[in-house]
Amino acid sequence: MNIRILNYKIPVSVFAISVFILACNKTIVDRTTLYQSLAPVNIDINADLWKPVLITDPGVFNMPAPDPLTSPAYLNDLNEIKGSQSNLTNEQKSMIKYWSAGAVLRWNEILRELVAKHNLPPYQSIDGTYPAPSSANPFSYPQFPFSNPPYAARAYAYVSAAQYDALIAAYHFKKLYSRSAPYINDLNIKPLIPKSALPSYPSEDAVVAGATVEILKLLFPTEIANIEQKAAEEMFSRILSGANVRGELTVGQLLGAQVADVFIARARTDRAGKAAGTPAIWAHLQDNATAGGDQPWISLESPKRPPMLPLFGKVIPFLFDTLTVTALRPGPPNLTSSSAFKKELTEVLYYSKNATRENQAIVEFWADGAGTYTPPGHWNAIAAEEFVKQNYSEVRWARNLALLNMAEMDAAIVCWDTKYFYFNQRPSQADPNIKTLTGVPNFPSYASGHSNFSGAAAAILTHLLPDRGTKFTDMANQAAISRLYGAIHYRSDCAAGLIVGDKVGQFAIKRAMSDGAGN
Repeated sequence: MNIRILNYKIPVSVFAISVFILACNKTIVDRTTLYQSLAPVNIDINADLWKPVLITDPGVFNMPAPDPLTSPAYLNDLNEIKGSQSNLTNEQKSMIKYWSAGAVLRWNEILRELVAKHNLPPYQSIDGTYPAPSSANPFSYPQFPFSNPPYAARAYAYVSAAQYDALIAAYHFKKLYSRSAPYINDLNIKPLIPKSALPSYPSEDAVVAGATVEILKLLFPTEIANIEQKAAEEMFSRILSGANVRGELTVGQLLGAQVADVFIARARTDRAGKAAGTPAIWAHLQDNATAGGDQPWISLESPKRPPMLPLFGKVIPFLFDTLTVTALRPGPPNLTSSSAFKKELTEVLYYSKNATRENQAIVEFWADGAGTYTPPGHWNAIAAEEFVKQNYSEVRWARNLALLNMAEMDAAIVCWDTKYFYFNQRPSQADPNIKTLTGVPNFPSYASGHSNFSGAAAAILTHLLPDRGTKFTDMANQAAISRLYGAIHYRSDCAAGLIVGDKVGQFAIKRAMSDGAGN
């Protein structure tokens, strides 16, 4: 397909997908009363046979055998539950209710909150330069990280994939030791969450928490105290609910942390740490665009801000190799001197000057700018609202979010490779008469990040939830066209992004079809 064709149609079912009724609240709230306790229709007992992302043999992890049911240690653990349940406070009941909705769901919400909190570009220094966050000194201004869209996509991917692999390992040991839940072994214990036939050693909640906490310590080091407090609350809720004894929680967290170490080792060598580049690299990118006969992108901020993560396209993907990143790169955008470019620019100017209330609403709904959980986080929120309806097991929750978020991270890699390979200007740079309806992102225009993220998400979500029909594709089209309505992208940016995003999503689908989990 020739993406230079200006009449490429991006279908938008505005009324079918009203921005006012989408089941996706972009503000994280206390959802204690909104979600029911997790009660899977299928516990996925054979999940230990599913294909993990990084780990190979769960048996290599340190996992001691459980204490015998008649041992003093286990009896003491049972007594702790009974003592804790004897005088529950309203706060403790709320804690049980909150975490009973599912560990993977809750930690995904917590991660979205962290991304939004840290998605703030640094303010300039007195000398007009911009300081950069440093992982070596995370508490200095600006605090590390700046969780912009590529960083966020990578964070969602590492957390979700680590949770998934940790649960596969947990299922291995659950089947190996086959210990029943405390409320089965002691009838004086009240099950305050739905009963499960799944063996309770190690605790799946603890495994998820153990993996998540260690990954988040790496990604959000200034939030360690907050993260550990939430994990402690989750563990206590499992004791209060009668779902797990302390020993099952302790070994679960240990196992999750060991799996996290595998992902942390990858994260330290995936090239993300060098994605910011250097002034020499930034100048080289600009020179390349000029040498190609086009007007290069420049920052429209004052003073000019360094480009956002120009080397993120070199980060190692999850779903394919680095050669595939280059192969997925779309053909070039329209040259500034071409009639096709002028036609596109005229279209952007039209939307800039003729914003309707309906278009403005679409722009605002999909804006996902600074202070939000970013476009990948928006798709996580959409997915979570849909997954809740399916009554998934924890391991299927983790698997499906891992597929989504690996696709989002890899879409970010391909998109950023494209952006900085072509280094083309934004519409408002080409024509100062264009006034955007939302902020101007500080990186080149082609191709649209929103479109890449949305194309990838729509592909894998449609595969996972085929009964939703074209719902996710329609949403992706709306997210893409919102960038044209907002006057920050050309139509070809959006079209190319959707196409490439869908191609990335197909790699996630291919993995889903061969991982042993079924649809």
